[in-house]
Amino acid sequence: MEKGTLVEFRLQGQRRLAVAERPEGKKHWIVVDQHQQSHTLHPREITYEVSGQNYRPQDIASFCQGVNPYLNPESLEIAWELLLEDNQAVTPAELAQLLFSQQTPPQCYAAYCLLSDDKIYFKQKGDRYEPRPSSQVQELKHQLEREQQRKREREEFISRFETALAGEPVQWSSSDRLRLETLERFAAFGEDSNQRVQAQELLASAGRGSTSQDAFRLLVDLGLWSRHENLFLRRNQIPLQFAARVLEAAHHCLISPPVDVDAAHRVDLTELKVYTIDDESTREIDDGLSLELLPEGQQRLWIHIADPSRWLTPGDELDLEARRRSTTIYLPTGMIPMFPPELATGPMSLTQGEVCCALSFGITLDKTGAVVDYQLAPSQIKPTYRLTYEDVDEMLELGIDAEPELLSIAHWAKQRRDWRAAQGAIMINMPEASIKVIGEEVQIDVLQDSPARSLVAEMMILTGEVAARFAQEHELPIPFRFQPQPELPSEEELLQLDPGPVRDCAIRRCMPRSEVGTVPARHASLGLDLYSQVTSPIRRYTDLIAHWQIKAHLRGEPLPFDQENLKLLLTSVVSVAQEATLVERQTNRYWCLEYLRTQPQQIWQAVMLRWLREHENLALVLFEELGVELAMRFNRAVKVGEQLMLRVRYADPQADQIQIEEVAAISVSTE
Repeated sequence: MEKGTLVEFRLQGQRRLAVAERPEGKKHWIVVDQHQQSHTLHPREITYEVSGQNYRPQDIASFCQGVNPYLNPESLEIAWELLLEDNQAVTPAELAQLLFSQQTPPQCYAAYCLLSDDKIYFKQKGDRYEPRPSSQVQELKHQLEREQQRKREREEFISRFETALAGEPVQWSSSDRLRLETLERFAAFGEDSNQRVQAQELLASAGRGSTSQDAFRLLVDLGLWSRHENLFLRRNQIPLQFAARVLEAAHHCLISPPVDVDAAHRVDLTELKVYTIDDESTREIDDGLSLELLPEGQQRLWIHIADPSRWLTPGDELDLEARRRSTTIYLPTGMIPMFPPELATGPMSLTQGEVCCALSFGITLDKTGAVVDYQLAPSQIKPTYRLTYEDVDEMLELGIDAEPELLSIAHWAKQRRDWRAAQGAIMINMPEASIKVIGEEVQIDVLQDSPARSLVAEMMILTGEVAARFAQEHELPIPFRFQPQPELPSEEELLQLDPGPVRDCAIRRCMPRSEVGTVPARHASLGLDLYSQVTSPIRRYTDLIAHWQIKAHLRGEPLPFDQENLKLLLTSVVSVAQEATLVERQTNRYWCLEYLRTQPQQIWQAVMLRWLREHENLALVLFEELGVELAMRFNRAVKVGEQLMLRVRYADPQADQIQIEEVAAISVSTE
């Protein structure tokens, strides 16, 4: 190379032209660009040499002006079509001759620029450029168009993004939705998200930080999420809505009810007075109670359970959806039903004043509360009264003579409770918080045990015992629930603890988790030798399974599920139900912390229930007015059962953090 040669090199990926000034060492050259800046280049860094004359740095600008008119990428397609016929490779100079009919230095350099920038028509092979095959060109064009489309969509997304952040309404496109879902997954799953990198790129384009909390706040700012968005639901991918095909199946059920396969066996019990007892807000009414007077003065209890299986068939769309969901989920903000609401709260429920399908259990007890006789039958009933627990408590307290059936049912419920206690039932009565969110207001009430709640609970437990006994006697595989016998503290140890929540907490701590299987076994805390849950088939899929098995047997037909199939089904159903229970607990805790966050000056009466880690002074305390249990770290000696006056110093529901302090001697705890 000689002094005055015009050369091209790359600086930070950009083309630069410079004039060779002098050699530097054995191989390098000093070159000077049009801004009089010097650069030291190795020969392999030089990408093109303009030959034919000597140049000065001040000539570079005019040279570039001579090149610009020829830099038309569309001309490459014409050259490609001409050269493809003979599959002829060209040099930049030959392309200049083909395109421009001349080979001046600016034209040759323009041809080189076109070829070196081209990603579609030509590929370099040595010093020459070969035309690509037609099929490859078409594929490259398609890829380029897709990339340009993605670029346009991204730019439009950023524009809508900024509009939404400004508080103006935005209509998101389908491609926008995919990008927003990337943010949502990162906000929900954090570092475990498989779209973390893409989400962080979106956050960067919005000028935000790179954490999952930043993604959460951005979604809130965009108006897509509430500041109380339930991440527990999102992490467990629990659907909030029903798919169109499921809603269509439910609607078809309503307008064209399926044939009632139990019609020939349904017992008409519409003459019985039927009480349904639930919370006022309950809309899925799945149990009712009756009392029948027998000729010899005996009394027969009737427990009527809603019959949702009347409206579906194992394996149909509604059944498969209920199987996937496994349970109705109850949250402070509302419920997520197992069945579409129009069915669950409509024909599936035991609605006051309407003739309803049910599975009825007629049970006779002896004077101690033991089961003497029972019968099961699909039935028709007509609920007489829809009562709340508060209604029944008042009626029982007043001893209303006009409702002797209800008083008798309450009597038998007490006999059953006493009988179970004699069989070794373990009664635990811990306060329970009922948390509800209405608008922005959080309400927490304590669900104390009451005669009405005890009455209903005993009747449901009785039904579960009878259903399990029926299944055992007839060798029916159904979901049996059982609980191993716990190793409880000694009587002496329990007597040293204050009666009530402190003592019950010590007992509860020893209780093993109940399990579900296809073989009956003792349920320790209920004091029953066998037990199955059958009283909530609208809300629990395992209860629905039991109904199908029992009703098929009563019809004399093959069972829908044999032992092995039932085991496999229970594995998935129980697992999903356990995840739903965890979501309920996590969500309740979130709203509990949110409630306490808004009550910074409130002083709460509490009791120390037990040590969690005594060597760290970490204990479990019960906020008695709320029925809420929280962990607290003390900085002083404290005793189990000690009464405390506490105040919430700090709470962050999203971070799941709370700091509690004693009012008398300030001590901070972090959970």
